[in-house]
Amino acid sequence: MYDLKKKRVAAIATDGFEERELTEPVKALRDAGALVVIVSTKGEPIQAFQHQQPSIKVAVDTTFDRTSPDEYDAVLLPGGALNADAMRTEPMAQEFVRDMDRRGKPMAVICHAPWLLVSAGLARGRTLTSWPTIADDIRNAGAEWVDREVVVDRNLVTSRGPKDLPAFNKAMLGLLAGG
Repeated sequence: MYDLKKKRVAAIATDGFEERELTEPVKALRDAGALVVIVSTKGEPIQAFQHQQPSIKVAVDTTFDRTSPDEYDAVLLPGGALNADAMRTEPMAQEFVRDMDRRGKPMAVICHAPWLLVSAGLARGRTLTSWPTIADDIRNAGAEWVDREVVVDRNLVTSRGPKDLPAFNKAMLGLLAGG
């Protein structure tokens, strides 16, 4: 069991996130004692999906214009193609992850979410995994893409998708705990 009682984690998402890729890591983080803050582009609840079907809505705690990377020890980026595609074009999301990376803060990134790393210029020279359909985007951004359930590269933990959540959560918690 990890003790993350003093850790604050920004979970960055918008409409179209894959439900389990947000809810399960958030539960794991909270069970370990971390404070998780849902950060989005808008202050209204955001729509989750289970693959292509809308599911639950999740309350947003704050928006990019009301928070700063200074307030967090780590970031969680859930996937979902719609969510990831919207976030990759959001300048405030790009700057948020750039700032976190400059400081070497842990980032847990799953499924389609590495698109934000690509668009923020953070993929080059890294080894990542993701949902297989974005492997070319990752390679074209100068990263090495590998087909593994979880990859840890310095301050980044990446995973392919929902079936890899147990390994993703374990690696995420370990990185946040400093191990």
